Amino acid sequence: MSDRIADSVPRCGVSAPWVGPGERLVVVVVVVVVVVVVVVVRMWRHPPLRRPHRGSIIHRMMNNSAVEISQLRVRRGRTRVFDGVDLVIPRGEITGLLGPSGCGKTTLMRSIVGVQKIAGGTVTVLGEPGGSSALRHRVAYGTQGAATYDDLTVRQNLAYFARLLKAPKGDVDRVIDEVGLTAQAGQLTGSLSGGQSIRVSLAMALIGTPEVIVLDEPTVGLDPVLRAELWGLFRRLADSGVTMVVSSHVMDEALRCDRLLLMRDGRIIADTTPAALLADTGTTEPEAAFLALIERDREAHAPSRRARREVSE
Repeated sequence: MSDRIADSVPRCGVSAPWVGPGERLVVVVVVVVVVVVVVVVRMWRHPPLRRPHRGSIIHRMMNNSAVEISQLRVRRGRTRVFDGVDLVIPRGEITGLLGPSGCGKTTLMRSIVGVQKIAGGTVTVLGEPGGSSALRHRVAYGTQGAATYDDLTVRQNLAYFARLLKAPKGDVDRVIDEVGLTAQAGQLTGSLSGGQSIRVSLAMALIGTPEVIVLDEPTVGLDPVLRAELWGLFRRLADSGVTMVVSSHVMDEALRCDRLLLMRDGRIIADTTPAALLADTGTTEPEAAFLALIERDREAHAPSRRARREVSE
């Protein structure tokens, strides 16, 4: 009896006489459905490992950044200033923005603080869109020109600005001392020298407790002693956790920074450190290193003979 039953059961590669084509199709469909269900259940219980998305990796790498710029585009009339600048500035460091006049340093800084009209891309500062109201007390900007009232004294200018920011009462005296203007505190700003006016603008940027301070060539026109004192102040601020972004066209100031962004013609041609800059160019002086990078960049972007011939034709 058992032999007869065994003989009637279909085996792999052997068709039973009592199973027609229609029945075989039904069996195949049922088997396929069962297999699919089993695979789906197993995947649901044990999902496969997924490769992290590139965006999430970049986000985790940037979680210690103060400024994140992606594909920034800026136009001034028909002139293209930036055409897709990407940049990340870490927290709690002095980042030096260096380059010749007209390379785009001020435009980049204006983009960071949110006062520059941009044509495309994103600028994120401390996790917020650049220039948003949430950053009003967290980001400070010291411009090249003196942003003061000439008919007010140094102390009155700073006191007015401190009230706008609702800064602590002692902040005015603190910043006056930090920038070395104690002797000129009662003097009208309109009667100050150029270097003293710059120091007033710097003092205004230091009022309150900003987490990011952006300074556009703050040491221009200052004597070497005061320059050294201000860079000492920048270092103390950075050591306390403040992110400093300082522009300059004086190459020897590069050695005072933690990180360097070297610009030329609206492009970042180097994102490096002072030590790496000198080592990469085989030089001992920042100015010689920058000139070497300029020459390297010029050769890399020089048009080919064919392109020059086509232009001349």
